[in-house]
Amino acid sequence: MIRILQLAVILLLLVNGMLVAQPMSEAEINRKIDALLAQMTLEEKVGQLTLFTSDWDVTGPTIRAGYKADIQSGRCGNIFNAHTAKYNRELQRIAVEETRLKIPLLFGYDVIHGYKTIFPIPLGETASWDLAAIETGARIAAIEATAAGLHWTFAPMVDIARDPRWGRIMEGAGEDHYLGSLAAAARVKGFQGDDIGAPNTMLACVKHFAAYGAGQAGRDYHTVDMSERMLREQYLPPYKAAIDAGAYTVMTSFNEYDGVPASGSVFLLRDILRNEWGFKGFVVTDYTSINEMVPHGVVANDKDAGELALNAGVDMDMQGAVFYNYLDELLKEKRIDIAQIDEAVRNVLRTKYLLGLFDDPYRYSDESRQEQLLLAPAHREAARDVARKSIVLLKNEKNTLPLSKNLKTVAVIGPLADNQSELKGAWSGAGEDQHSVSLLTGIRNKLSGSVRISHAKGCDFEGTDKSNFKAAIDLAKKSDAVVVAVGETAWMSGEAASRSSIRLPGVQSDLVKELVATGKPVIVVLMNGRPLAIPEVDAIAPAILETWFLGTETGNAIADVLFGDYNPSGKLPVTFPRNEGQIPIHYNMKNTGRPMNPDNKYTSKYLDVPNTPLYPFGYGLSYTTFEYSDIRVSKTVFTPREALNIRVTVTNSGPRDGEEVVQLYVRDLVGSVTRPVLELKGFQKIMLKAGESREVTFTLTANDLRFYDRQMNFTYEPGDFDIFVGTNSADTKSVRVKLVE
Repeated sequence: MIRILQLAVILLLLVNGMLVAQPMSEAEINRKIDALLAQMTLEEKVGQLTLFTSDWDVTGPTIRAGYKADIQSGRCGNIFNAHTAKYNRELQRIAVEETRLKIPLLFGYDVIHGYKTIFPIPLGETASWDLAAIETGARIAAIEATAAGLHWTFAPMVDIARDPRWGRIMEGAGEDHYLGSLAAAARVKGFQGDDIGAPNTMLACVKHFAAYGAGQAGRDYHTVDMSERMLREQYLPPYKAAIDAGAYTVMTSFNEYDGVPASGSVFLLRDILRNEWGFKGFVVTDYTSINEMVPHGVVANDKDAGELALNAGVDMDMQGAVFYNYLDELLKEKRIDIAQIDEAVRNVLRTKYLLGLFDDPYRYSDESRQEQLLLAPAHREAARDVARKSIVLLKNEKNTLPLSKNLKTVAVIGPLADNQSELKGAWSGAGEDQHSVSLLTGIRNKLSGSVRISHAKGCDFEGTDKSNFKAAIDLAKKSDAVVVAVGETAWMSGEAASRSSIRLPGVQSDLVKELVATGKPVIVVLMNGRPLAIPEVDAIAPAILETWFLGTETGNAIADVLFGDYNPSGKLPVTFPRNEGQIPIHYNMKNTGRPMNPDNKYTSKYLDVPNTPLYPFGYGLSYTTFEYSDIRVSKTVFTPREALNIRVTVTNSGPRDGEEVVQLYVRDLVGSVTRPVLELKGFQKIMLKAGESREVTFTLTANDLRFYDRQMNFTYEPGDFDIFVGTNSADTKSVRVKLVE
């Protein structure tokens, strides 16, 4: 799909006369930057370090008062929340035709899981465990966004999140750094393609650096407090993977690390990002995060905050106007020097040269290209494919699913049954409700006219009103099958959307209970941006589908799964707790000196609920079944110079063709510091026909077993390891091996 889309866009560009210029060498770019810097005033330099919003989402295609003059004077060199080819072309015209040095603007926008064609939320996409599908979503997002005048997306968000109360868990890849690292790299590659100078690729921005997903109590913007060992082992790897994949920009986080807010952290931005990892792009803050170092209490005022941020390695100030207001004063007071400013300007200008904006500042602002590409049929079909791959079958008693297409009557019930406004989820770019396919519409599209499809809302998302229950229950009683769509609204997850309770809101659980009591086959379709605690629903519903927020093609994708045209293959990228009291809960926790023993009260457990989750990491069912052989290893004792080959035979023992995600985990039994009870080290998604068997092979080396030892050296240690292979983190087979020197 990716290659076809690339070829299609190349042909379109040729038709429109947008031939890609040959990229300049690094030496040539540096010469041009040197020449430009020599001409720039301090005010113009600071302008390149300033990013202001156009306020599109509030006012439409217009810019805030005074910002036009800032562009004309060179005091604002970058704009976000401005999009569409016509609007951005006009802003760019001001920059390159009405300014002294004609430096083009850089346009950024939150293209998180689609621009106009909306794909599943990133947490949902990651549930596909399909890296090509994840890359496809980012690739199409870039194709559409660049057709609408954009150069830069504030994605991917790669924050590890182990607390589902945090609303922005929907924007990342879940709780595991191995899976999260692979997803981060796939998204960077999708956005940036093979050539950042091509007019259908855009800058990726890795965020939020660092550890933003670890806010205490799951509360957005809250304090983060962790050891350096935890930071390096569990939280930093996805950022590093995104940098290694070539990401050109990095965004600082709102939180502090080790007592210093990220936008002022030399440790994060210079020691790790620049010096250890060799990052060569530019660093942008999150929205007003320089200013927010004042209420953090690490500086007294915005001016001091600006000094701290520039010294730490921030290159661009998003919206806070701290650099805009104070860099000149800080320079006069010799609290910073011009070389620091020049280095930051270089980082920004280099990126603009790489994008080709100095060659053709209008190359991303072609209205005919925009018209042809937004919501293109091929894009919608790809969105449908990724969406159905993201669906996780959580429960399927007595083969309730798939439903027969020969049913006489189907009832589609719930606040999300005939809804378009919530399906895109949070951070849905320029997506519009009217383009989203509702579940009811998707089912109608799927079934022939001989099937009577009825609808009742049943209840609202929130509140205690049950007055519409009776109509829904009466409808269910008259139907052969009931599909009830429940969950969250889009605004209930995302930024500033933490929830202390992650149950189904309102009376939705009561609605499900009443529908199940009719005795009809009830399929619960969950739409949500986070793991939900649904023990009551799990106890009674015969079938449950986790569909997240799937985007534009929601209804069609769910109908494909409901009626068996697609066999669900998704696996959870995050643990689902039984209740909020278990949080944080994740598969790769550490043991204690008193591990849980049901026969001994004085061990680590709850009195009122098991330690185990409702659904474990990596979990997901299929319409077929898979059997695993015992694990075979090439040797049980191996050295650091040898590779360990791990083999298992997987058999599709059920009646349908299907995909299985074969997962490899490791446990280091004894270390110089304590180790997690499980660590994901590999996976393969395979398709097996009914009755087919296949040998799956993994290769493990000593490098895969490295961790930060007692002296904070990243190394491996000889000893015993348990190797696990299975269908999820709680259902595996194991074998023990030994690493020796």
